[in-house]
Parts: sequence; C-alpha cells; structure tokens
Amino acid sequence: MTTTDQPRAAHRPTVALVTLGCARNEVDSEELAGRLAAEGFELVADAEDAETVVVNTCGFVESAKKDSVDVLLQAADLKAEGRTQAVVAVGCLAERYGGELADSLPEADAVLGFDDYPDIAARLRAVLAGDRPAAPTPQDRRLLLPLSPVDRQDTDAVVPGHGLADRVRLDTGPTAALKLASGCDRRCSFCAIPRFRGSFVSRRPSDVLAEARWLGEQGVRELFLVSENSTSYGKDLGDLRLLETLLPELAMVDGVDRVRVSYLQPAEMRPSLVEAIAGTPGVAAYFDLSFQHAAPAVLRRMRRFGDPDAFLGLLDQVRAVAPTAGVRSNVIVGFPGETEEDVATLCDFLVAARLDVTGVFGYSDEDGTEAATYDDQHDPDEIRSRVAHVTDLVEELTAQRAAARVGEQVRVLVESSGDTGPEGRADHQGPEVDGVTTLAGLEGSPDPARGDLVLARVVESDGADLVAVPMTAADSGGADG
Repeated sequence: MTTTDQPRAAHRPTVALVTLGCARNEVDSEELAGRLAAEGFELVADAEDAETVVVNTCGFVESAKKDSVDVLLQAADLKAEGRTQAVVAVGCLAERYGGELADSLPEADAVLGFDDYPDIAARLRAVLAGDRPAAPTPQDRRLLLPLSPVDRQDTDAVVPGHGLADRVRLDTGPTAALKLASGCDRRCSFCAIPRFRGSFVSRRPSDVLAEARWLGEQGVRELFLVSENSTSYGKDLGDLRLLETLLPELAMVDGVDRVRVSYLQPAEMRPSLVEAIAGTPGVAAYFDLSFQHAAPAVLRRMRRFGDPDAFLGLLDQVRAVAPTAGVRSNVIVGFPGETEEDVATLCDFLVAARLDVTGVFGYSDEDGTEAATYDDQHDPDEIRSRVAHVTDLVEELTAQRAAARVGEQVRVLVESSGDTGPEGRADHQGPEVDGVTTLAGLEGSPDPARGDLVLARVVESDGADLVAVPMTAADSGGADG
C-alpha cells in the first residue's frame, strides 16, 4: 500500500480548558478534560492552539463574574485568527445565569450548564458543527435532592461528576485538589452558591480514596480536600465524624506526603475534628476557618453563628493540640447594617486571633440572596473605606504572624524553582493563597526537586512569605515541624 492509499486517521478536535475561581472548579475542569479525552478530543494547554476553548467560569462575587466575562471575550477574539472555531462557557456563571448570559454575550458560541457535563463531548462536537444548544434554565438546585436522602446511589444523575469520574490532570504540580462533597445546606444570607450548586452531598469514602490513590500514582504529594463545607462531610451518609475516619486513610495513600483540609465552618467544628486535623501524622495542622465577621449582630444578619469569645475559644482548642498550626480566614466588610462599632469588634478580634492570613472582601449584593433585600445598605465609597482600613490592619498582622515563625521548624513541599531558590509551602500555607517559603543556604548542595518534602528552619519573613534553611537530621532533634 502506498502512502497515498493509507487510511487517514480521524481528526481529533483540539480543546483547551481555562479555569477561573476556586479549587472546586479546578476539579470540575479536570473531570471535563477526562471525559473529552476519552471521547477523542485532544487536550491542549494554550487557548491559542485550540479549535474549542472551554471557559470554566466563576459566579460567586461581582469581580469574579466580570473576570469570567472578560476571559470569554478574550477567547472569542481568537476566532478572528482562524484556528479557534468555538468558545463555550461552563461553570457557575453559566449555570447561574443561563440564557441571560447567552443573550448578553453573543460572542460565546454556547453556554452549558452542569447537566451538560456528562455529555460534554457530544455538546462540543455539536457546537463545532454549527449547532447552538439551548442555554440552561436557572433553577434552585437545592430542590433536586432532599436535604437528607436515604439512598444516594443515583447521585450522579443530579450531581454530575459526583462519583468516581474520569479525570485528567491539567496541572502537573505536586499538589492537587480532591473533592469531598458538592453543594451546601447552609443558608448564609449573602451567599447564592447553594441555589446553583445544590444541597450538600458527600462523596462516598471509597470514591474519595480511589481518586486519592490515582492522584498519588500521578505524582501528587499533597491532597487538598475541597468542598463548600468540609465540616459537614458524612452527615448525609449517617456519620458526621466520617472525616475523622477518612483523614488517616488518606494520609496513608502511597506517594502522598501531606493531606490538607479546606473550608471549615467554625460553628460546626468539634473537638474530634480538631484533634484529627492537628494530630494525625501526614495531615497538615491547617485550619481554613470561615469566620466572615466577629460582631454578633452582623453574624446574625448573615445567618451565621458565633462571637469573638467563641471564635477565640476554638483557636485555643486548635493551638492546645498544635501550637504552630496554620489558621486562615475570610471576612466580609461593609455588610448591610454594619456599624463602626461592629468594624471595631472585628478588628479587635483579628488582633487577638493571630491568624496567618485573612482575606478581606467588601460586601456586594448577590442576585437572589436575602441580604440583597436588606435595608441599611452602605454607600460603595464607605465600603471601600472600611475594606481599606481592615486590609491595612490585616497586612500588618500577617507580617507580624510570619515574623513570629522565625526559628520554627517547617516542612516545605517544593513546588517550583524561584528566582532566589526553590519555593514551596509549609504546613501552614495553603495553595496559592497563604504565601510561600523559599529555601536558602543551599550553596554547594543540589537543589531539592519539585515534589520533595524538606524539613527546614525559618530564618526570615517578608509579609506572609518565609525564608527557611534546610536542616540535617542532626539539626532537627527529632522534631516533626
């Protein structure tokens, strides 16, 4: 058979996935990538090289929505260059606004919702063929499942990708997100996430463990457990303490050196979970506590619980078990009805709490939320002023907390080669949000490789970032960091 007689290989359409928002979206993108690869698509890293660009959008706050639209428009501009033929919006913004987004953004060739995920390959082939599938109709996804279902064997039907889904890693770094659950049962007055993500549904422990083992085989050294509310894991499976049981098993997965838990609700914390996170070998003593505020009156209007004494008591519990535990949080400033005294209460709490990192967000109305109907809304300029005030305080407190870590022993998971030396994260530093640790003093020694876990002593700080010098076994004195 001559060369010209040989059958031509079927064309594999190229696709790039662009992910915005949280680590949960990163998992969704990798599950979409797995489905697409299994159905004959070729995954490419750069949107410029793709026939189809899929943008996994974020719809949480106004700034994130704007970023998502901007990225969709940038991707649409690529169509003028010839290679890119279609731009598709998926993710929270697409699910939340559906046809409204499609009508306002004709540059996008399709807007697909969560229910399209299981058939994503067929949807994209149809778009490439010129079809324009109907955008999703926004719905309250909390109504798709009862709050406490007895039998959830068919959860994938209403929570796409909830079981053990195909997944392809889009980032080859040593840290990977691992989804514990989908949705949220809480009714915070400022948050729309439960409406478009649905009720809280735990993944089966066997599925979580199976995916953890697969990630370990892919070279992942840190598992970053993600959900909307990790403290609720297992409640719908009949065991509210299931996370305490699961953490030691995850820490024993071959190849995995560290397990980190994200997004803990202070009101749902319990002593057994504090002990499991702070005291289980291989689990980072890291507490991502969603305080949101500290003034009792503001918290009540947020439909949340707590006060400075309760929150400080929880931090005392944590530090009694792990004195050097990392603690981060987020707070909302400028909530409707918030007084100057409330801001002062929040600031006093932040000073006393000694958090490693605090994200400060200015309040903005979210469509369909209770808080959007509240009176006593603050002027945007006043919100910006309060955000600036709290941010200035937080930056100072963050720098003080990092400086207090000078002299501590830390375990650094090396992620990259920085300009001044290998960079990574210690147990108290979560991915992307909590600063980095640079390893110094390596002259005459080979640099640690990406994925190595290095015991080091902190010698310097700069904001939230640290500089640490690797230790020898004799230096460590048997400490565990």
